[in-house]
Amino acid sequence: MSGDATRRFHDGRYESVLRIDGRLERVLAWQRSDGTIVVHAESDAAVDALRFQLALDDDHSDFCERFRDDRLLSEPLRRLRGLRPLRVGTVAQSLLRAVCGQLITAREARQIERRVIRALTPRDPATGLHPAPTSAELGALSPARLRSLGLGTRRGSALVRVCRSGDLERWKSAPTAAIVQRICREAGLGPWSAGVVALEGLGRYEHGLVGDLGFVKMCSAMWGRPVDGAETAALLAPYGEWQGLASVYLLAGRAFVPLAAAA
Repeated sequence: MSGDATRRFHDGRYESVLRIDGRLERVLAWQRSDGTIVVHAESDAAVDALRFQLALDDDHSDFCERFRDDRLLSEPLRRLRGLRPLRVGTVAQSLLRAVCGQLITAREARQIERRVIRALTPRDPATGLHPAPTSAELGALSPARLRSLGLGTRRGSALVRVCRSGDLERWKSAPTAAIVQRICREAGLGPWSAGVVALEGLGRYEHGLVGDLGFVKMCSAMWGRPVDGAETAALLAPYGEWQGLASVYLLAGRAFVPLAAAA
């Protein structure tokens, strides 16, 4: 799931295109056999941006220690220790991803996201990749144009309204709870969208992917009854300020979650 219109992972190398000081810059990253991550770019600004996208400076030790004996997380943590959620290039792209991902398959959502980004942003001729879209670029679209790219009118209208409210990069200086509240106020968005923005756009772990279909199925299996999206908040609540990272581990490692034992 690392690939999109802005980046690719091929032959052990992560490649992306970033907008730095008004120009496109290619960045690369790979992992050596000793675990060291090498980041290659022309500018320090690009290196810093890629470090953020790869979450290289995050310390998850407290999370791993606190929940190593958790009935649901213990096995995913053992098997996937060190897993880090990839982040996107702009907060606006994370909102686009959240809006695209509602009520459809992940494959369909990624296809719509690619079409929108390719229609909006310049193509780097050397790599064929595009930079992440800005709030201004997304806000300049009409819902009708988004509909022609595959995004439903209701969701497209919500995306445009939020992006026209100002540069979403300013959300990085606001408390997570305030951002979640702002997103959930918008018709057509909700807690799951807020979780995508928090994880992939802001790089924060306090808010989880409440309502994710994977959690709906997980809770239904554990509780022995049909579950709606809002109820999945109870699954993540015990993880406190780590709900977002718990979401990532539970979904990536759901094959190892002992659903029957947790019933």
